[in-house]
Amino acid sequence: MDIIFLGGLEVDTVIGIYDWERSIRQKIILDIEMAFDIRKAAATDDIAYTLDYKTVSDRIVAFVEASEFYLVETLIEEIAKILLNEFPIPWVKIVLNKKGAISRARDVGIIIERGQK
Repeated sequence: MDIIFLGGLEVDTVIGIYDWERSIRQKIILDIEMAFDIRKAAATDDIAYTLDYKTVSDRIVAFVEASEFYLVETLIEEIAKILLNEFPIPWVKIVLNKKGAISRARDVGIIIERGQK
């Protein structure tokens, strides 16, 4: 299966369990891989037959910016649901990075895979 990906998608959102986190917007960084057969798009050179990654990006950015979850676990699961339910993909892998969540760690986050590859 082919993979269409978005790497380093940065979005500001309200996320966290502490009172101070509820009053600010924090940056999360998403890396998203989506299974999609690109052969028809490649053969026709027509965007109608591919997964429009701008549309995917716009949808995810709008959702994350509007969200106010306490847990990154909830946020990443909801992103996966949107991708699998609203776009013609059978599988998705998402890396969510909440940089700065732990002062001594460069990166902190979650990696999930959902659907069938």
